[in-house]
Amino acid sequence: MLTFAPLLLTLSLLFPTPTGADTLRVATWHANLSRKGPGLLLRDVSAGKDAEIPAILQGLALLDADVLLLSDIDYDLDLQALTALRDRLAQDGPAYPHLFARRPNTGRPTGLDLDGDGRLGGPRDAQGFGYFNGQGGLAILSRLPIDADGVTDLSDLLWRDLPGSQMAADDPGAEIQRLSTTAHWDVPVILRQGKRLNLLVYHATPPVFDGPEDRNGRRNADELRLWQHYLDGALAQTPPKGSFILLGNANLDPLRGDGLHHVMQAFLNDPRLRDPAPDTITANWPAPGPGPMRVSYALPSADLRVINAGQGDPVGPHRPIWIDIEITP
Repeated sequence: MLTFAPLLLTLSLLFPTPTGADTLRVATWHANLSRKGPGLLLRDVSAGKDAEIPAILQGLALLDADVLLLSDIDYDLDLQALTALRDRLAQDGPAYPHLFARRPNTGRPTGLDLDGDGRLGGPRDAQGFGYFNGQGGLAILSRLPIDADGVTDLSDLLWRDLPGSQMAADDPGAEIQRLSTTAHWDVPVILRQGKRLNLLVYHATPPVFDGPEDRNGRRNADELRLWQHYLDGALAQTPPKGSFILLGNANLDPLRGDGLHHVMQAFLNDPRLRDPAPDTITANWPAPGPGPMRVSYALPSADLRVINAGQGDPVGPHRPIWIDIEITP
């Protein structure tokens, strides 16, 4: 069994919480909760024989988030794997009465040979890389109610239809390729005072595993630019009118590794956002991998007051990250 040191590293302590205000911890973790076949995650969570599952559960217990996004967890129609994980976590850790997940684009067939290997139905021929429908999706666990009816789902937007799309004109998926590799959701969480906090959650494609055409690099950048267009009101969907937090795995470091770094730099400099933990490392792939990088983000809107920001110990290459924000009555 893997051991997990009881450590959560605090990156900043900005201000004490005023009397009468609540502190809300919002977190995300790209933990390894994806398998190469449907039902295998449920088996591993239920059987208790996978060595990583207890370490992940202990990490989640230490994290003790009020709202948690998992950005690499297999989806099934009845949320059986997510429910089993939630129930195991509740035995010794926090209880999450509210769950949210929808079918992601990963593994969703296109019927086209997108990777040009002469065969159909491969993982790279799907809307988002996946060996089966729902592999490596997104899921939210929350102590607070989730307004499922108020969710804005941007995941079916075609890549070509993004304003200023960087999709190549001769791309084989031009007529059908969705921009979202996994999903882009705006999920409202109902706060204790009756307000709503919108979570803008996503997991972008890695800007690697292609050739000089840099298809994945351009798609990765456009997946981030989608949020900018959404906040600008440049899409058909209405952006949030109040506070929000962008949450998830952008697979893009502002300085290191592959990818169009200037797109992330511009996003981090957007005055509508604040970056409570700049220059942090959220993942590390030892040599011959790319090394330490910042790929996961929790970026609150500028109106939110950040109390703390930090990260936990990794299980695999990725660390959980969290922010504590002040919610005033």
